[in-house]
Amino acid sequence: MSALNNPITGLDFVGIPTQNSEKSLQFYTEVLGLEKDTHGKYDLRLGNTCLGIWEPESMGMPFAPQKNAHLSLHVEDIEKTRAELEAKGVVFQGDTFDTGVCYMALFTDPDGNDLMLHHRYAAKS
Repeated sequence: MSALNNPITGLDFVGIPTQNSEKSLQFYTEVLGLEKDTHGKYDLRLGNTCLGIWEPESMGMPFAPQKNAHLSLHVEDIEKTRAELEAKGVVFQGDTFDTGVCYMALFTDPDGNDLMLHHRYAAKS
């Protein structure tokens, strides 16, 4: 199927499951510094993408953190940002690593959702 025939045209939002929306909102705004979106009480802006904080249990579903699908949060200076977050209590999983095209530093939010600081330094081929 060619892109011209594809009815999928973008990514509207990424759901962030939580057990406590207020605590999660505080982490994403005060610790990570993300901007609240004006469209919803628990929506955040990240570039052209919305992060939607939601409580699965309030909809009759079991809570489970998102694992192994790290939201890759772009930063210009990964070590500086990592140090700033560590000073705010964020615990990283191991050292920052170099993949040969980018740097990555893995951590989780208070609910255990996987996150990553990311900086691509090599040109895309």
